[in-house]
Amino acid sequence: MRYRPLGRTGLEVSMLGYGASPLGGVFGHVDERDGVRAVRTALDLGVNIIDVSPYYGATVAETVLGRALRGVDRSGYVLATKVGRYGEAAFDFSAARVTASVEGSLARLGTDHLDLVQCHDIEFGDLDQIVTETLPALDALRAAGKVRFLGVTGYPLAALTRVAAATPVDTVLSYCRYTLLDRALADCAPGFAALGAAVMNASPLAMGLLSRRGAPDWHPAPASVRRAAVAAADLCDRRGVDIAQVALSFAAAPPEFATTFVGSASAGNMARNVRWALSEPDPELLRDVERLLAPVLGHAWPSGRPENDPPTERT
Repeated sequence: MRYRPLGRTGLEVSMLGYGASPLGGVFGHVDERDGVRAVRTALDLGVNIIDVSPYYGATVAETVLGRALRGVDRSGYVLATKVGRYGEAAFDFSAARVTASVEGSLARLGTDHLDLVQCHDIEFGDLDQIVTETLPALDALRAAGKVRFLGVTGYPLAALTRVAAATPVDTVLSYCRYTLLDRALADCAPGFAALGAAVMNASPLAMGLLSRRGAPDWHPAPASVRRAAVAAADLCDRRGVDIAQVALSFAAAPPEFATTFVGSASAGNMARNVRWALSEPDPELLRDVERLLAPVLGHAWPSGRPENDPPTERT
């Protein structure tokens, strides 16, 4: 495994992080024992940063993760969770709710402190409230020793930039914004770094678009992007390569990202993901895939409140 600094926190994290959303059954039923084995496999292979949220599986992911981490040296991993999102349309960034949320996460995860707490999908909230109420409430928990570092997550980079510029945060995380289909997060990375925030990448397979199985029915990508992704997957198959391997090795490569999160409830799949992340994509295949995807490169979709996601950010 290779490690990178998590911004200015003083922490070193694995270039591939474990995204724990599958433990909550968000992609289908998961046997808890399989999930525990997947977490332990990731740790054994050098993955040392784990990202979860009470939103994933309505607290199930945190509960399973807590069981997986029992008996593991607490100093051996960086544990990140989130506050503010609790259901499909249930967002609450009030000081009282996020304070209670952290207490609940601590109990489910079986720890006395969280290394990183992030405001979850801030584009669905009032950004002024997040700056003036949510983050100060979390900062009070930091002063109490329950939280070490604070961050924000979301899809629209404009919302993340606005909050990071308005108040100090230690990390920003965005998903689907640095993939074979979109490079926007890399463009914003220098600005975030200048503000003192580490950049974390998530969903290198673009929520299933860049996989043999393809995007789920609920995926927000337009039809043109879906068709291009299917064509790219077919091209890789003809070359005898899983497009997920190309996508993961590509997304995890940039050194400006502290880590790239990928998740699985399968130990075998996590071992494969680590191997792929540490590999170099075939240059000729990568060029051919990029050429095929060029007409839809950078096509983003709306997310959150319109005022937090200006159309000028999307093509």
